[in-house]
Amino acid sequence: LLLLLEATLLRLASGFHRPFYNGFYYNHLMNDKGNGQEEVDYFNGAKLVVETSKDPVYSSNGANVTLPCHYHYEPDMEAKPKIRIKWSKLRDDYTKEQDVLVAIGKTYMAFGDFQGRAHLRQVSRREASLVISDVRLQDDGKYRCEVIDGLEDESDVVDLQLQGIVFPYQPPRGQYRLNFHEAEQVCQEQGAILATFNQLFQAWSEGLDWCNAGWLADGTVQYPIRLPRKPCGGLHLAPGIRSYGPRHRHLHRFDAFCFSSGLRGEVFYLDHLAGMTLEEAKQSCQDAGAEIARVGQLYSAWKFLGLDRCNAGWLADGSVRYPITKPRANCGPPEPGVRSFGFPSKGRFGVFCYKER
Repeated sequence: LLLLLEATLLRLASGFHRPFYNGFYYNHLMNDKGNGQEEVDYFNGAKLVVETSKDPVYSSNGANVTLPCHYHYEPDMEAKPKIRIKWSKLRDDYTKEQDVLVAIGKTYMAFGDFQGRAHLRQVSRREASLVISDVRLQDDGKYRCEVIDGLEDESDVVDLQLQGIVFPYQPPRGQYRLNFHEAEQVCQEQGAILATFNQLFQAWSEGLDWCNAGWLADGTVQYPIRLPRKPCGGLHLAPGIRSYGPRHRHLHRFDAFCFSSGLRGEVFYLDHLAGMTLEEAKQSCQDAGAEIARVGQLYSAWKFLGLDRCNAGWLADGSVRYPITKPRANCGPPEPGVRSFGFPSKGRFGVFCYKER
């Protein structure tokens, strides 16, 4: 009992030498002298505030973009020279992060696909903006700017949206032949990536109506309906995005919704009087210093460059299509769009070529 009482008194006595909480922040840190003594890191009670853009930041494929981020203290104070800044890319559901860049002072390191493309812009006081060069399709999404000052750790999120177009895609084999991984592959082959739900929703709001279900980037299967009809979920449902929810990525098979953004080059049309076979079309593009265009490139040229051609042409996947900006007689339906002749095994057509600037 005496020993227990003595130990309790010693603990209480040692507590008198510790700082007490008085509305300011402090942290006990073990020193590096190896003697077990503690040092105290005091803070002055100022609140760290991190702010990014409340509106989305828009960009396009191949461009450079700056994601703004600034921080300050309330009340104002001088920041420490060793502030740590971290940028991460978030999933749509915020459940996982991808490291983009970490910086301390003027030293920084970028990770993964962002190596060589990401750095900080710190041209003004307390700025932590992220610069991404040569923007890629997969860069679209939400980014977290996190500022760490000792125990203080605050962050905010900014949304990077690529200006692009969503298009449905079926392979030559026909409808509902793609599992998730095959859908990813065919979109990449067409100069695109699998669309996100947000991208599909934006396309629906702009008029996309498609009754075939397709994979999205999160592994769900959905399709956009503007005009309810019996084969597309029924007449009783309101317009919107129909969802099958998450599907088995290996076993289940659907079409794909692909997303393509702006072009770094141009799409142009070539033709011969007698038309061309697919192989002849590929060679004609090569002779012109170009390559046969992909489906995503044709859609992007139609939407962003106003490509309008009432002549059918081969594309790299073996399909024959043509883009119409101004609908007119003998050029298909009365709405703008990219018309498709499917994947003809025979026939002679012109060709759409793509050339980098």
